[in-house]
Amino acid sequence: IDVVDGDIIKVGKITLKVIHTPGHTPDSICLLFDKKLVTGDTLFVGECGRTDLSGGNPAEMYNSLFGKLMKLDDDVEIYPGHDYGLKPKSTIGEEKRINYVLEERSLEEFVEFMREP
Repeated sequence: IDVVDGDIIKVGKITLKVIHTPGHTPDSICLLFDKKLVTGDTLFVGECGRTDLSGGNPAEMYNSLFGKLMKLDDDVEIYPGHDYGLKPKSTIGEEKRINYVLEERSLEEFVEFMREP
């Protein structure tokens, strides 16, 4: 299935909204339904996806995180593709408070931060 940002996918009685979130990979997406967001490898509990692998791009990750995901309501639950955090899910609001990757930075500062070992 080919999808683009903003597409709506119906799966049975569930309606999913596609949010294109490049950064970890060029074709990364998140899926939003109701107040639940499947974040794949874009956003983890207390972390975000790596951008140092093939196809990764820290500037695109910045735009995905701050230009899209952090604009969602604070009560949206996130469900990452991996259980890298202390718990398997979180909320946008909680991530804004606890996730060190989401500290206020300019684009240039974020790119430099993501390139640090």
